[in-house]
Amino acid sequence: MGQYKHSETYFKFLIYVVVLVLVNLAGIKLFFRIDLTENQVYSLSDASKEVVSTLSEPLTINVFFTKDLPAPYNGTEQYLRDLLEEYAISANRTNQFFNYRIYDVSPQEEGVREATLENQKLADTYGIHPVQVRHIEKDAVKFKKAYMGLVLIHGDMIEKIPTITSTEGLEYNLTMAIKKLNNKVSALVGLKDKIKVTLFMSSAIESVAPYIGVEGLSDVPKEVKRVVDELNGKLFNKLEYSFFDPTLKPEYQEAAKPFDFTHLKWPDLKDGAVKAGEGVIGLGLEYGGRKSQVQLLNVFSIPIFGTRYELADMGNLEEMINGAIESLIDINETLGYLSDHGTPPLSEAMPMGMMPQQEGALSNFNGISGRGYSFKDVALKEGPIPDDLNCLVIAGPKQTFTDYELYQIDQFLMKGKSLAIFLDAFEEVSPQQQQFSFNQAPVYVPLDTGLEKLLAHYGVSLNKSYVMDESCFKQPARNPTEGEQPIYFAPLIKNKFINENLAFMKSVKGLVTLKASPLELNMERLKNNKINAETLFSSSEKSWEMRGQINLNPMMISPPQTDSEKKSMPLAGLFEGEFPSYFDGKPVPEKIDPEKDKEDGDKAPDTDQAKKADPEMAKIEGKGLFIPKGKPGKIFLTGTSDLLKDSLLDAEGVSPNAVFIMNVIDHLNGKEEIATLRSKEQKFNPLAESDPAVKTAVKLFNIGGLPVLVFVFGLVVFALRKARRKRIQMMFQ
Repeated sequence: MGQYKHSETYFKFLIYVVVLVLVNLAGIKLFFRIDLTENQVYSLSDASKEVVSTLSEPLTINVFFTKDLPAPYNGTEQYLRDLLEEYAISANRTNQFFNYRIYDVSPQEEGVREATLENQKLADTYGIHPVQVRHIEKDAVKFKKAYMGLVLIHGDMIEKIPTITSTEGLEYNLTMAIKKLNNKVSALVGLKDKIKVTLFMSSAIESVAPYIGVEGLSDVPKEVKRVVDELNGKLFNKLEYSFFDPTLKPEYQEAAKPFDFTHLKWPDLKDGAVKAGEGVIGLGLEYGGRKSQVQLLNVFSIPIFGTRYELADMGNLEEMINGAIESLIDINETLGYLSDHGTPPLSEAMPMGMMPQQEGALSNFNGISGRGYSFKDVALKEGPIPDDLNCLVIAGPKQTFTDYELYQIDQFLMKGKSLAIFLDAFEEVSPQQQQFSFNQAPVYVPLDTGLEKLLAHYGVSLNKSYVMDESCFKQPARNPTEGEQPIYFAPLIKNKFINENLAFMKSVKGLVTLKASPLELNMERLKNNKINAETLFSSSEKSWEMRGQINLNPMMISPPQTDSEKKSMPLAGLFEGEFPSYFDGKPVPEKIDPEKDKEDGDKAPDTDQAKKADPEMAKIEGKGLFIPKGKPGKIFLTGTSDLLKDSLLDAEGVSPNAVFIMNVIDHLNGKEEIATLRSKEQKFNPLAESDPAVKTAVKLFNIGGLPVLVFVFGLVVFALRKARRKRIQMMFQ
C-alpha cells in the first residue's frame, strides 16, 4: 500500500514537470506582455512603433554599458535592455532592419580582458567616454568610472547619446534620434544640388597667430578638407568643398561678409616685424540661398586676464559640420517664429566670445524645440507668411500690427494652419528707459498691438490686468524670522485646475506662470462661430485681478479683505474650428511702404493714374485669393510670454512647464503621438489636495488605527480557532 502511494506521488510530480515544460515552450511561441502602469511606461508608444516600422535601411544600435553598476544605474541598464528588445519585437513584425548589440565594457582600472579593452577603444572611437558615478560601499562614498552611452548607425550616418544616467525620457530620446536619422537620409537623397562648404581663412592671420597664442593654424586647411571628405562619403557625396584666402583676392573678402565669422584686425606689431593687417577665418555652408557657419576661431573676453583666442577642436569638427548641415537642409518640420514687432530673440546674441545673455532671449525654448523642429523667422514687415509653415509662434509682440499684417495672420489661419500666441497685456518699461528714474519701480504700459481685435472677432479677448493668486510661488523673506514671502503674480497651477480631458494634457500635473493676464471668453460668439473652446489651465479660486496702476513689488501686494473679489480665472485656452475671417465684408488691406508713402505724399496711387490715362484699364478688376471662412484651424492663447523665457523653462526640457509647452506645439502641428510619448514618464506627480482635517485623520489612522485593526484581527482569529477546537472536542466526546 505504501509503495503504491509513493509511485502515485512520483507519477504526479512527473506530470507537473511535463506540464511546466510545455507551458514554458508555449510561452516562447505565444509571447505576450501586460503593462499595468498607468501611462504604459514599459511598453512602446505608437510613435516609436511607427518609427521603427518605417525603416528602409538597416539601423544598428551599439550600447556601451558597464556591467554590475551600483543602484540606481543598474536599473537603467536593465530598462535599456528591455526597451531595445521592445523595439526589436516591434520592428521584426514589419521588417528586419532594427538590430542592437550590447558591448561588454568595464572601467580601465579593473584589469579587464583584451576583448573588453577593444570594446573600450571602439566606444572612444564613437565618442562614448566613461563618466564617474558615485556609490556607497561599506559606509564609504566611492567613485567608479563607467561607460553609459550608445550610438545609432544608419547607413554611414551616426547619432549618439553619450550619457544615459536615468530612464527618464529615454524612449523619447531614442525615438527622436531614429526619426532624425530617417529624416536626414530622406532630406539628403532629395537634394537637387550640392551643399557648398567653403573654408575662408586669410593667410595674413598666420603672421599674428603666435602673438595671440594660437598654434597649429597652418594645419587647419588640410584637417578641414580631410574631415569634409570623410563626411562627404557618409552624406551621399552631397558636399562640394572649396578653400578661399581673402588675403589674396578682395572678392573672397566680399564672399565672407554674409557669414558671421571671427574677424581680426591688428596694427604693426613687434616694431614693424608684423605688418598691420586684417583677416577672417571660418567655415561657411550654403544651400538654396540659406547660409550657416562653423566658427573655427573663438574669442573669449575674460575679466582681469583680458581677451583670449582659441582654435576650435578639430576632433569635434565633424559633429559641428553635421549640426550646421542639419539646420541648413531642415531635416525636421519647420516651425514659424515671428521675428519682428518687438518679439524676443530665439537665442542669445554672442557674436564673439562669452557675452552676457541677451535679456528675454528664448534660448531654452529654442534648444528643446530644435529636437523636433527647425525654426524659420517670419518678418511680416518684409513679406507674407510662407505657405510651407503649419504653425506660427507669436511671442510677446510689443509693436502695433498694420491691417495688412493682421490680414496675413488672419488668412494664414483661414488656410487651416495653427497659431501659438503668447500675448502680453502690458509692456514693462524699466527705470533705465525713463528719465529721472533714480530709485523708481518699473512702469507697466497697456499694450494694444492689434491682435486683440482679431482675437475678439474670433471670440476671445485678454483682460488688461494681472492675475494675483494666494496659491503662488514663495521665496524666503529677507528677514529669516518672517518666513516666506509670497509672490502673488507667480501663480502655482495645481492639478485640479488643469484640463486633463485632452490627451496631450494628461501628464501635466502642475505648472508655474508669471505675470499672466486672464482670458475672457465670449461664449455666444464662440458658439455662433462653431468654435470649440477648451480652457487648458486656470488660477485657483483664491485669485484676484490687479487693474489700473500696476505695482508688482511683493511687499506692496496684499489679498483682498473679502472672498467676493476672488475667483478662478482661465489663463490659457485652445480654440479649434472653422474661424470666420475678420476681414470678411471689409476692403482687403494694402501693404504700405513707409518710404514710398513719404516720397509720394498725397499723390494718388499709380494704378489709379494708369486707369485714368487708359479707360480700358478701368474694366480690369484685380482680386486676390481671399478666404472668408477658414478650414479647421487651431489657436493657442495665453496671456503671458514669460512661459517661453528661460526663467520658466529648463534647458533639458523635462520640467512640467517644458513638457506643457512642447505638447502644445506638437498638438498644433498634429503630432499627438509625439506629445503622448514625451508624457509617458511624469517627473512631477503630486498627491491630490486634501483638507487639513482629512490629513490629520489619515495620520491618526496610520499611527493608531492600523495597530488596533491588527490587534482586533488577531482576537478574531484567536476566537475562531478556539471555537473550532471546542467543536472538534464535542465531536469526539
